[in-house]
This record gives sequence, C-alpha cells and structure tokens, in this order.
Amino acid sequence: MSGALEGIKVLDLSRVLAGPWASMTLGDLGAEVWKVEQPGSGDDTRGWAPPSIEEVSTYFLGANRNKKGLAIDIATPEGRDVIVELAKRADILIENFRPATLRKFRLTYEDLKAINPRLIVCSISGYGRGHELEERPGYDFIIQAESGFMAITGVQDGEPMRLGVAFIDLISGMNAVQAILAALFMRDRTGQGQWLDISLTDSALFMLANVASGYLNTGKEPARYGNAHPSIVPYQLFDCADGRVAVAVGNDEQFRRFCHAIGEAGLASEVRFATNRGRTEHRAELLPLLEERLRSLPVGSLLADLRAAGVPAGELRTVSQAFNSDVAEFRETVISVPDSRIGTFRSVRSPLRMSGCESALPTSPPGLGEHTEMVLAQEIGMSRDHIARLKSTGVIVGSAQDG
Repeated sequence: MSGALEGIKVLDLSRVLAGPWASMTLGDLGAEVWKVEQPGSGDDTRGWAPPSIEEVSTYFLGANRNKKGLAIDIATPEGRDVIVELAKRADILIENFRPATLRKFRLTYEDLKAINPRLIVCSISGYGRGHELEERPGYDFIIQAESGFMAITGVQDGEPMRLGVAFIDLISGMNAVQAILAALFMRDRTGQGQWLDISLTDSALFMLANVASGYLNTGKEPARYGNAHPSIVPYQLFDCADGRVAVAVGNDEQFRRFCHAIGEAGLASEVRFATNRGRTEHRAELLPLLEERLRSLPVGSLLADLRAAGVPAGELRTVSQAFNSDVAEFRETVISVPDSRIGTFRSVRSPLRMSGCESALPTSPPGLGEHTEMVLAQEIGMSRDHIARLKSTGVIVGSAQDG
C-alpha cells in the first residue's frame, strides 16, 4: 500500500519544532519533504544537547525523520532563486520566518502565489500575522506563560508550572497539518492554493478547552488543582501501599462501583457524595477518606479490582516504564531505523494508523545538506556545473554534515 500523501511535495523552510513536527507528520503520511536549512548552522535543534548519540542531538532526531535535507543560503540571490524553483514544484510550503524577513527575501505569500498559484503556504508564528505583534518571536515556554496554561498547572499553592514538553509547539504543528490537509482537499475543488496563518497563541487559547469555556461564561478565574480536576471528583493521583495510581471517576455509576471495589460502599450512598456536583463541592471532606483507604491497598490488586469494576485507573509510570509497558508492546510503538551515523535510530511510531494505507517506511533524519545535490538535480534539473558553482561560493552545502 502507498502512503496517503504519496506524490505530494513539501518545501519545509521552518526550524525548531512546530513546523518540523508538521512536516514530519506529512512525511509519515507519505509526502516527500525537502527540509531546507542554513549552511553551517542548520536547524537550531541540531545543537540542542545533551542528550545526544554520537554527537547527533536526540531532539533533532525526534522531529525530523522521513525528510530529505538541503542546505541553502536563502539570504543570497542565488539561494533565493533555488527556493523559487523548488516552490514552483512544491504542493506545500511551511515557514516560520518573521514577516520582515519574508519581505526581504521576496517570499511572502503574494510572491509565492505569483510563482505557483496551486501552492499551499503555511505560516507558523507566535502571535499570528496582520497586526502590530506579528514580528514578535514566539517560544513555547513564553506562550505557556502568557496563555494562562502555567497559571492552571501545578499544585494549588505552589509555583505555576510549564508542561514537561513543548506541547503548544506540538499542538500548533498538529493544527498546521489539519489546515494543510483541508487546503489540499479544497484545492481539488478549486484548483487554487491558499495561505494558512497558524499561531502558537491561537493554539494555546483554543486548547484551554473547558477551562476557557468556564472562564468565558462565568467570569471566574480558573485555579490550579495539581493533579486533581476542577469539575470531576475523584479524578487524580492517589498514594497506595507500594506505589501511586491515577483514578478517573467520570460519572456517578462509576463512583458507586469505585466505592464497592475499595470496600467503602457506604460513601456512594451518602447524599453529599452521591452526585458529581456534590463530590466536587465536598471534595475537602471526601478526598481524605479515599486517601486513607487507598493508602492501605497494594497497587496490583487495587488496579485489578478497579478494572474488573469498569473504573478507569492506571499506575503512575516513568517514561522508561511507559515505553516498556504491555500496551507499547502490543501497539509496536517503538520503531528502529537504520542510520549511517549512529547505527540505529529509535523513534516513536506515528499514531496515525489507517486501514487503507501504511505510514511511510521511516528514514533517519538527514545530515545537514545530505540530499541537496540529489534534489536539485532531480527536481529542477540543475546541472552538475551549476551545483558545483553554488557549492564553491557557499550558497549550498551538498554533502552530509552531521550535527
């Protein structure tokens, strides 16, 4: 079976995470991705280490599989001309430059539309385009602070906390993929490409979800609840005799079964705890009772009893335990990819599993400029002499440089 996006060509001018995450997803789905980097330095994440393997950053490895690597100095007239030739042949272009830089390079959407009317251009930025903040750089950590996410993350009386991964970057990359796929579908009807304006701030505020709805419709400032839930009780971590468990009791029937499973059936019949609203309003009275009971129970038998009763629950795991879990084994989550630099590159399998097509056979992230000569020769018919001249002047890098 061929990939869902086989034949689609992506010109990826982005760097760090949101854009590369989007292009990697498109590559997983079978698109051909040309990752363009600056000669010499390359993507910032090539230098984000430790951890690394054989001097190759694992951060870079995690977001750049299934791509062909080109090193082109876009700031030079010759480099800009190469980008234009690639844009003529691409279906999708992803970028996260500042608008002033795009105007300087003459690579705005209007410039690109004139070059290729069918081109779908996806711009990813911190604050969106078309207003006075469009030039402000966007970083996941800053957006987590500014969007309110840090204010609702962490223990109730403790320090506001960021999530342990750059999830706003990741969500923005996922939003970019959704918009790109919709634009491809629309192009089939209209024959025209379009411009996609994806911002980290928009993604973050949208991801506040129920918290956003609660504030917007009541005016009440959301609070931090640690690992607990503001609207559902019990929905949190509990200490057990030999470990910790996460319990998510989503409705009143589950609470009744939960109480029976832990030997506290009487709690379910108490008026103050019988409904979720009551449990939420009386959480300060209910939770100490549950904590005392669960503290005496071993994790293994508790989970077996809760799962037999149909109550959602799971053991608190480390990252290593998660990747060595039964579900990770059943789903064949970890994939190994041959890599000429480090022997074998291990990665997380794409979560997009489709019955009508397979994910692309994974290839390792490229060295800096690894495929420049091949792509320029095959895609735009550039001669060997022309390639050699561009290499000699530093406009392109044509041999792999690990980083």
